[in-house]
Amino acid sequence: MLLPLPTPAEMSVWDRETIHTVGIPGVTLMESASREALNVLLEEYGDVDGAVIFCFAGSGNNGGDAFAMARALADLGAEVTVFHTRPKKAYRGETRANLLWAQKLGLRLVHLAGVNLDALPQPDVVVDGLLGTGFQGTLREDILNMVRTVNRLGERAFVLAVDIPSGLNGLTGLAQPEAVMADATATFQSPKLGLVMPEAMEYTGALHVCPIGIPLKVQEDNPVRHHLITGAVMETLPAPARDMHKGTAGHVLVVGGSIGLTGAPHLAALAALRSGAGLATVACPDGLADAVKGSSPDIMTLPLGSGAVWTRDMAAEVREELHRFDAVVLGPGLGRAPGAMAFALDLIASCELPLVLDADALFALAANPEHLKTLPERVVLTPHPGEMARLLDVSIADIQADRLGAADRFLVVCDATLVLKGAGTLVADPDTTCVSPFAEPNLSVGGSGDVLSGVVGTLLAGGLAPLHAACAGVFWHGLAGRALNNEFPARGNLASEIANMLPHAAASFTKELEPC
Repeated sequence: MLLPLPTPAEMSVWDRETIHTVGIPGVTLMESASREALNVLLEEYGDVDGAVIFCFAGSGNNGGDAFAMARALADLGAEVTVFHTRPKKAYRGETRANLLWAQKLGLRLVHLAGVNLDALPQPDVVVDGLLGTGFQGTLREDILNMVRTVNRLGERAFVLAVDIPSGLNGLTGLAQPEAVMADATATFQSPKLGLVMPEAMEYTGALHVCPIGIPLKVQEDNPVRHHLITGAVMETLPAPARDMHKGTAGHVLVVGGSIGLTGAPHLAALAALRSGAGLATVACPDGLADAVKGSSPDIMTLPLGSGAVWTRDMAAEVREELHRFDAVVLGPGLGRAPGAMAFALDLIASCELPLVLDADALFALAANPEHLKTLPERVVLTPHPGEMARLLDVSIADIQADRLGAADRFLVVCDATLVLKGAGTLVADPDTTCVSPFAEPNLSVGGSGDVLSGVVGTLLAGGLAPLHAACAGVFWHGLAGRALNNEFPARGNLASEIANMLPHAAASFTKELEPC
């Protein structure tokens, strides 16, 4: 369900423990890494017999991987040249060992200090082993020129990045300020956190995760905080029972709607039904009930008070009915009138059911941040970057510049589960941060977030724990967005179509997982 995403520092711990505590030699890990990277090249590029291949070897372990790959490539009939960034005598450890082995086998080794990069001939394949995941800061001018050379050659050559494209930050996924644009990346043991960030996608090409022999015990004894949500999360959803009925399939209460914003709760309720809830009801001011229902016989309403305006007293009316429901989604289209804000805060404080807080419920919390400290663990908050900016009292640019850091700062004061929406949506609680693998333009449409809140509401109603429900909901929502790209390749789909795609996306995905 969750794939570890070590930071560069955490990966270093795995390496160190494997070598120094378990006793597996570093040269063994390097040989495994080079062989796995070679397999990726053969899978993605094909036969290398007769191919002209340039291996760029930096000073660290990535350079050692490149030296080791060069030996194997030469044995397969490739015409290999290794361009190394340091004088041969300056290399140390396993990297030096692999350099010496390559030299003894007569491979062509060229120190880049004496090379006119602009005069390099055109190869068929480039192996990028310049920099590893430990790279931080900004590229030095000489390395930047090498990165630019790889990219120039890569316009007509296949580029394989070893572990990470050089110049990419392994923690954030950002180029510093440029990075190798690979056709494929062979990353070792687990994808590093930065590699799954949306910003990294244009650099990594096809991302392959290659096991190199880090023992499972080392990983379990040194757990990481960040994880990638995988398709296995869909296999954990409860299977429909043949004898189930609407009363046992979960009843979701959506609370929201205001003048001009009646579509939001309707979409959340529709998504709740499309994701498997047996019943969905929208609580709203009496004067809005017909508009919220939208001529849909499938969605029930719980009219409150009289007129079309929220009042704080309506919270008591909702509390009296909560025994009928299994989960509550609060906020879609609620509006920001004083009465709506007072109502939201009152209901949040008194609701004992699993609770999803979205849209204007988040606005109420941002205006009254003291309430964040008292939110129970059963609550899931689903802000988009603008709402997250209000919750933290910073700019949207600040949120987008460091989404992981924003999630961490928020969870210092709040014990609930956070879903920070956007490309590579983050799902986090105080112990774990999970990253969605999806960055789907078809989800970038008004009402998409309402659909997500309805899905998470259904999963909470089905008994899933908040973090589990949020991860599954985010993955399922992403699946629907990806499926819609087939019908709407230039976008243009509606939020209601995201909801309607949910059962089809789940069924198609499950079918893909079935054994042949």
